[in-house]
Amino acid sequence: MAVQISTALAIYFVIWWIALFLTLPFGVRSQHEDGVGAPGTDPGAPVLTGMKRKLIWTTIISAIIYGLGMAAYQAGYLSIERLSKLMGMPF
Repeated sequence: MAVQISTALAIYFVIWWIALFLTLPFGVRSQHEDGVGAPGTDPGAPVLTGMKRKLIWTTIISAIIYGLGMAAYQAGYLSIERLSKLMGMPF
């Protein structure tokens, strides 16, 4: 049950991208909430996004999820046979 490097990177990239979209809304304050804003801009536009912090958290979260998934795969919990049996599909 070996995973190729390209497959592992693709799976990690998908998990990272999903985790990024999950972390984007946290900690964002809009111009309307802060009471400041440039004329002509949308009041819902963020004042500070904190992208560096979010990218770090995204990397940490996706590494944990990927590690748990790979551990489950190596232990045999995420095999094709087991997943097809859980979904009621013949293998």
